[in-house]
Amino acid sequence: MKTFFYLIFSISAPFFAQPQIEVTHIGTMPLKVDYIAHVENLGSLLVVINHTFYKTDPENNYTYSNLQLGNITSAEAFNPLKIHLFYKNFNTVVVLDNRLSEIFKFDFNSIQSYKNVTHIASAYDNSLWLFNQDSQQLELFDLRTHQVRAVTLPVESKVLDLKSNYNYSWLLTEDFLYAYNYFGSTLSKIKNDKFLKIAETNGNLIIQTANGLYFLAKDSTQLVPIQLPEMLIKQFLVTNESLYIYADETLHHFQLKLK
Repeated sequence: MKTFFYLIFSISAPFFAQPQIEVTHIGTMPLKVDYIAHVENLGSLLVVINHTFYKTDPENNYTYSNLQLGNITSAEAFNPLKIHLFYKNFNTVVVLDNRLSEIFKFDFNSIQSYKNVTHIASAYDNSLWLFNQDSQQLELFDLRTHQVRAVTLPVESKVLDLKSNYNYSWLLTEDFLYAYNYFGSTLSKIKNDKFLKIAETNGNLIIQTANGLYFLAKDSTQLVPIQLPEMLIKQFLVTNESLYIYADETLHHFQLKLK
């Protein structure tokens, strides 16, 4: 009996002693929006409300709307000087400058090699990572030249999320989480263990599951839980070591304690 007790303890101990990433709660801000694209600080936001895109800060307020294109599916501001709004229903991307003036609009229905796009993410120069639902492939597409610079192998399950930086992209599907370089080569493939959403910071990932948020360091396969108060997470964003969580019509700002 004693031997059995020590065996169970030795197996279970690593789970109880599992490391966690601690956070410091910096502040909160009441907020009622449909979608948050970018947070510079709690007083400077890029958000979507009722089909309109807003940029607000203590000194200026800018807006952009295009009622002809309907709902904004996603808004992405990895580069604040080139903001991308994606209108999935019209298969169209609108590129805005930092004052939300339209730089140009791109309709994927208008090109010869038609693309049925479901997700986009920024890349370098005038390129976008886009997921082509018809081919089930992620493509690095140049909006100016209409050329595909790179393409990945097809995936076999539904895409849940797509994130990128200038050098890499991450595609979350119902089966796997993929990492790619800018040539479209697969760098890693991790089984999806109930992952829902992802966010990127300096090559690392924050992953949302039904149980909370986890940190996945680059070149690692170990998910480390982030120690957070209980809340129903509607959306989360991360910049360097600042974690922003939108829950219960409140924007929470946390500082991650990364070693």
